Amino acid sequence: MESLRELFKIGNGPSSSHTMGPKRAAEQFKERCGEADSYRVTLYGSLAATGKGHLTDVAILSVLEPKAPTEIVWKADVVLPFHPNGMLFEGLKGGEVIDSWQIFSVGGGALANEETKDAPKINIYPFTTIEEIKAYCQREGKTYWEYVEDCEGADIWDFLDNVWTVMCDTIQRGLNNDGVLPGGLKVARKASNYYVKSQSYAGSLASRARIYAYALAVAEENASGGEVVTAPTCGSCGVIPATIYHLATSRNFTRIRILRALATAGLFGNVVKTNSSISGAEVGCQGEIGVACAMAAAAACQLFGGTPSQIEYAAEMGLEHHLGLTCDPVCGLVQVPCIERNAIAAARALDANTYATLSDGQHLVAFDKVVAVMKETGLDMPSLYRETSEGGLAKRYHE
Repeated sequence: MESLRELFKIGNGPSSSHTMGPKRAAEQFKERCGEADSYRVTLYGSLAATGKGHLTDVAILSVLEPKAPTEIVWKADVVLPFHPNGMLFEGLKGGEVIDSWQIFSVGGGALANEETKDAPKINIYPFTTIEEIKAYCQREGKTYWEYVEDCEGADIWDFLDNVWTVMCDTIQRGLNNDGVLPGGLKVARKASNYYVKSQSYAGSLASRARIYAYALAVAEENASGGEVVTAPTCGSCGVIPATIYHLATSRNFTRIRILRALATAGLFGNVVKTNSSISGAEVGCQGEIGVACAMAAAAACQLFGGTPSQIEYAAEMGLEHHLGLTCDPVCGLVQVPCIERNAIAAARALDANTYATLSDGQHLVAFDKVVAVMKETGLDMPSLYRETSEGGLAKRYHE
């Protein structure tokens, strides 16, 4: 299992798979084929179906167009077997193709193809399931964040400190921005209004309003192309920051405890990424919002001193109760229903934490089994509901 550095990535929204990944691919191809006098990039499957709403072409052109004229070809009806998010980069000179590269954006800003699939990865975690990790923790008298430190080394805390700083900055920007989000749906930002209204409430209503505001702040910044952290993706990037920020500001948790909660969240997200998928184009929104909710629930339970079993239980509920969630963005934009889902998932993460901490941690369905079911469910899900904007809410909106 790879480092958390490959999970938490800092970049610009609105989509890790449709914006960050293609931009990274364009940067690599420009470096590889710098002698070309023009470029052609063909987008396949989900990338082509929702790429315009996700600013895929804008991300690619921002890299290649300053170097040489670039043509974008859209082939939404062609789905390559390796992954739904396929790209073919071609470098041309005098009208002749001098280099080509087929690559796939597989979620969370990561890139892969047949060559990289077989290439050895830098795996720093000896265990790849929560069952194995939990057994190790119980045997050694440790908890999940200590396992992360054992595998990553002490410098992981500097990395997570930077991740947390960016998350907090994104929340503050989102709370202070107003207006309509780009893209044509004319969706108004709500975060600042929710936060202002929370100041006039008390008790549980004020608490709920604030966590909504924080999640909306991040999701709205992402939708406008602002800087965010993939957690585990751009489309679900508001859940973890909102959950932890709410607890940090309301409970006065120290920064190191917050970073330990982030490490715990990352560990659970990493297990899902390794054994299933965090790509909406591959398994639907259960792999984005569902995984984010599980990660946030684990982080919250860690902050409240949960045992390894209680933390696993919280994460299991966060994912289990999002099984089957479709990815059907209206007009291909990461706005409807994506933004609201971030807010609701953050609140559900707190609920999962409460439920788990009230228990003794014993539960029938293990987290790893839910991860396996999520993968099966995603593979069984028609492509209409996997980030193509051809079914569900995306279809009904236009009827």
